Amino acid sequence: MLFKDFLLQRSLIAPDKLDAALARASSTGERLEQAIAATGAMSRQAVLTALGQHLRMPVVDLSALTVEQHVLASLPSRVVYRGRCVPVSKANGRLTIATSDPFDSALFDELRIASGCGIDLALADEDELANFIKVNYGVGGDTLDALAADGQGNAQTEVATADDAEAAQEASVVKLVNDILTEAVNDRATDVHVEPYEKELVVRYRIDGVLHRANVAATINRFSSAIVSRLKIMANLNIAEKRLPQDGRISFKTRVAGKPPLEFDLRVSIIPMLFGEGVVLRVLNKSAVLMPLTDLGMPDSVLTRWAKLIDRPHGILLVTGPTGSGKSTTLYASLNRIVSDEIKAITVEDPVEYHVAGVNQIQTNAKIGLDFAAGLRSILRHDPDVVMIGEIRDKETAEVAVQASLTGHLVFSTLHTNDSAGATTRLLDMGVEPFLVASSVEGILAQRLVRRLCKECGTMHIPDPAEVPDDFPLSAGEQIPQSVGCRACRNTGFRGRIGVYELLTLDPETRDLLMHRASSQVIATRALAQGNLQTLREDGFAKVRAGHTTLAELIRGMAG
Repeated sequence: MLFKDFLLQRSLIAPDKLDAALARASSTGERLEQAIAATGAMSRQAVLTALGQHLRMPVVDLSALTVEQHVLASLPSRVVYRGRCVPVSKANGRLTIATSDPFDSALFDELRIASGCGIDLALADEDELANFIKVNYGVGGDTLDALAADGQGNAQTEVATADDAEAAQEASVVKLVNDILTEAVNDRATDVHVEPYEKELVVRYRIDGVLHRANVAATINRFSSAIVSRLKIMANLNIAEKRLPQDGRISFKTRVAGKPPLEFDLRVSIIPMLFGEGVVLRVLNKSAVLMPLTDLGMPDSVLTRWAKLIDRPHGILLVTGPTGSGKSTTLYASLNRIVSDEIKAITVEDPVEYHVAGVNQIQTNAKIGLDFAAGLRSILRHDPDVVMIGEIRDKETAEVAVQASLTGHLVFSTLHTNDSAGATTRLLDMGVEPFLVASSVEGILAQRLVRRLCKECGTMHIPDPAEVPDDFPLSAGEQIPQSVGCRACRNTGFRGRIGVYELLTLDPETRDLLMHRASSQVIATRALAQGNLQTLREDGFAKVRAGHTTLAELIRGMAG
C-alpha cells in the first residue's frame, strides 16, 4: 500500500489537501511526507508518526535521547553528515540508525559496510537530526575527518610559507571555515572568537551578549594555521605576517533557516597570541531590517519624550552605555523615523553597520586622516539637517559637534558612560566649556541590553528573599519570571534581547547646574526629585514584573 493510500484509509488527511501536497511534491521534487508538512495539511510530528506506522518502523525523539560515545563512533563522521543519519543504539551485532529518509537503499548498504553491523532503521525529525549531528559530531566534523584522512594539519609552530596559502585554499579548509561562519549566523551570533591555546583551538560564539562554546571536534586544533590563513585570505590580509595585529573585512553570503541568501559584513581582528593567532569576527547583517523605535523596548514615558527630542531642529542628543548595549541600533531607529525628502541626514561611522535608505553614510578611515572630527567638519559644508557621529571620543570631536548644534543642526552621537547624567560630566572632563555643554545638549538616553525570557520555557516562581535587591518592589508571595532552558533557546532560558532605558532632558535648572560644573550625582538627584528621570534599574524592574526578563538576568546585564 502506498503512503498516500494509507493516509486516506486512516482518514489522516483530507483528499483535497492530499492532492495539494501531491502537486507540490511533483513540482518541487520533495518527498510526499515533506510536501504534506510544508503545506500544513498535517503537523511534522503527525506525518512522522503516520510514516512510521506505514513502514512499521519506530520513531525516535532525538531531542530527548542521550547516545553513548561508543555507539556514536560506530559510523564515520563523513557517513553521518553525507547520509543525514545517526546511530542511536547497538546490541547483538545490530546497529539502529535514525534517519528522516528511509527510502535511500544505497545509503542502507553503505551503513552496513561502514559499521560492520546489521542495520535497523528508525525515523526521526529532519530538524532534530540536524541538531543532533551538530551537537554530537561538531560543526564541520565531516570536513575535519576528511582533512585528517588527507594528512593535513601541522604543529602550531609551523613557519609561514607558501604552503600556508596552499593549505588555506584547500576545498576542505574552505568548507570548514564556511561551516563555522554559517553556524554562527544561524545561531544569531554577533561575534565569532577563534582562540588558540597550547593543546586546543577554541571557537566561541557571542549570542545575545553571552559567549557560548561552539560544537567543534577537538581535532580542529591541528588545522589552526590553515583556518587563520583562510580567514586572512578572505579579508585580503597578509598571511605571512604573524607577528603584528591585522584588521580587515569579509563579505560573506549564506542562507539562514532556509531563507534566501543574506549578505553579512564581517569585521576581522587578528592578534598574535602565545600559542598562535587569535581571531575575532564581528558579524554585521547588511540585509538586516532596521528596528522601529517602538520595538526597542522603551517604556511609553521615555518613547514619547525621545520622539519629541528627535523632531527638534537643532541640539545634541546623546545615547550612552557600555560597548554592546545597543546604542547604534537606537540611533539608526531614530534616524529612520525622522528622515524624509525634506530632511538631509549624513553620518560619520566606524563602521557603517546598517544601510539606511535616504541617509548619506560615511565610513571613517584613520589611515588617511578621515576621523570623526575631520568627517564632521566636511559634512557640515554639505548642508545637512541631521548629523550622526558614531562616537564622541575626544575634545576635538566634541567641540565640532557642539558648534554644529549651535549653528542649526540636530546632532546624534554616543558616549561610553554608565548613566545619563554621567554624559554631561564626561563632556566637561574632555575640556568642553560648561556654557557650551549647557547650551547645546538637549537630551541624554542611557541604555543596557538584557536577554529576553524564552517564550517556550519561561516560568513564574516565588523568589528567595535573599536574592531580591532591597530596592525591588516585590509583594509577599508575588511571582516573578524564571528561566528554565529548552531546545529553542539552546538551553539558556533566553532568546533575543530587550533594551532598558533612562532619559535625561535638560531644563533651565539643569543647565544652570552644568554652568557651575555640578557633579553627575547632583544632576541625577535633582532630576529624580523633579520626576524627570526614571532610572535604568526602575525600568529594568518594570520589565521583570512584565515578564520580559528575569531578575538575575537584569542584575547581570546592569553590571555590564
